[in-house]
Amino acid sequence: MDVFVARQPILDSQGHIHAYELLFRESMDNYFKSGDGDSATSSLISSSFFLMDFNKLTMGKPAFINFTANLLREGMATLLPKNQVVIEILEDVEPDPEVVAACKSLKEKGYQIALDDFVFRPDYRSLIQLADIIKVDFRATQSYELQALIKRLNELNIRFLAEKVETLEEYEKAKDFGYGLFQGYFFSKPNIVQGKDISSNKLNYLRLLQQVNSQDVDIDKLEKVIRADISLTYKLLKFINSSAFGLNSQISSIKQALTLLGPKEVKKWASVIVMGKITDGKPDALAIQSYVRASFAEKLSAKVGLGSMDSNAFLLGLFSLIDACLDRPLAEILQELPIEVPVKNALLGQPNGYRYLLELIIAYEQGNWSVVNRLLNKFSIKEECVPQYYLQALQEAHELNQ
Repeated sequence: MDVFVARQPILDSQGHIHAYELLFRESMDNYFKSGDGDSATSSLISSSFFLMDFNKLTMGKPAFINFTANLLREGMATLLPKNQVVIEILEDVEPDPEVVAACKSLKEKGYQIALDDFVFRPDYRSLIQLADIIKVDFRATQSYELQALIKRLNELNIRFLAEKVETLEEYEKAKDFGYGLFQGYFFSKPNIVQGKDISSNKLNYLRLLQQVNSQDVDIDKLEKVIRADISLTYKLLKFINSSAFGLNSQISSIKQALTLLGPKEVKKWASVIVMGKITDGKPDALAIQSYVRASFAEKLSAKVGLGSMDSNAFLLGLFSLIDACLDRPLAEILQELPIEVPVKNALLGQPNGYRYLLELIIAYEQGNWSVVNRLLNKFSIKEECVPQYYLQALQEAHELNQ
């Protein structure tokens, strides 16, 4: 069966990816077709783990998986590797003796347990005692409650996760309150800093991206851009001379390295290097998600009528988080970016083919299946190809970040 999966990063206080929460569906319909939701979810989880390369899906990070009361009672969690998953207990699960016993058994076997959308209740003490992580809705909870919860449970060895964190300011506030893990889309919204400019080095990186994504790559121009930056020169030559290419002789020429790699591999190399530099000091989720979006957009471009413009689609995805990367208003950044007007318009929210493509990508990564389904219908796209493209994009990102 086709498996549809989206993932949301969970970050630590240094902005590093700690884990991913995986969101599954049987199809783009935003409901389970089976009348028995527990059976459908059970089948879905087990199929997903055995049909996909789980390690590439999560880039070696743990995965938070939602569990209902029946799934816990039935022992479904033990199908999953204990060192790769966190058992997330949904907020509507009542702490009856069977559920508590099932969770206790999981803890004894070495599984981590998280309580989702947590609101303190005295009868939840039995589950609280077993929890490794408590997730709190940061926007639905008053500030004094967010702090009081940590103080109340301070004696327990529990990590607190602030979810639905949507701005950098909320991220900083949650850290001040004592939360150590964070989930939400805060990294997609910039912290505006007036008067901040793009450094000359970063402008050079953007020129590099423009060159590698042009319809006809000019090796001479590309060589000129790379030669202007000693770091780029070093990383290119190190890359081409690595054991992965198995070359018999040492390559010391930038032009020769570019020729041997070819446009496709040069584009991948440049994307990883550039986004890593632009997002320096930012959550690493930014660089990874930017590349996943770029690759996903490139693969979907033909399906939305942009087949000959796949390089523009790649840049659309790559620059979709650029405001968060540079801490500047998107409109200002786009004035300096060497990309075509339709792509700039799409990034600013103006409706066109590129904008619809970006909306499809964002809806997919958020698990907003009803929006995904609407956009697939709009372009008459067969739903089974979308998860394939998404998983391919994740795999590419995983390989490039090894």
